[in-house]
Amino acid sequence: MKVAIVYDSVSPSRITAFVAETVHGTLKQKGLEVDSFFVEDVDEVDVKNYDCLLAGAPTMQFRISSRMRQFLDVLSNKNLSGKLAAAFGTQVQSRISASAAKGIDGKLKNLGFKMVSAPLIVYVDGKLRENTWHLKEGELEKVEKWAQGVAEALLK
Repeated sequence: MKVAIVYDSVSPSRITAFVAETVHGTLKQKGLEVDSFFVEDVDEVDVKNYDCLLAGAPTMQFRISSRMRQFLDVLSNKNLSGKLAAAFGTQVQSRISASAAKGIDGKLKNLGFKMVSAPLIVYVDGKLRENTWHLKEGELEKVEKWAQGVAEALLK
């Protein structure tokens, strides 16, 4: 089973990249073949060579980051119906915050992907002015548990 992780990460703290790397490591430990790509470095044709796509991005201005939206829009020209996928995203925990993870999940479903997991929402904390972000307490364990669930679903 070949898995592609495509992610965007925008802050100097690279929180979403860290989440992607954590997912990558967990899937490899479970015996899956995994490649990770920063969204600007991925060729959309590559997605056809994988059994599963995991896509993740930070929530920016109440939606999916623009680079991830562009990547997903390009995929609409490909026939990826029936391929497996799951979504993850980072965001500030707030009553009014939107979710990149849920947005990516919806876009992947609309593209015909079969979802192997509910979207993973990873909460971050930090100071906007200083652009210092970190995972909230307990979120790393949540990421690892989600990745283990994805691995189990893919290995069935």
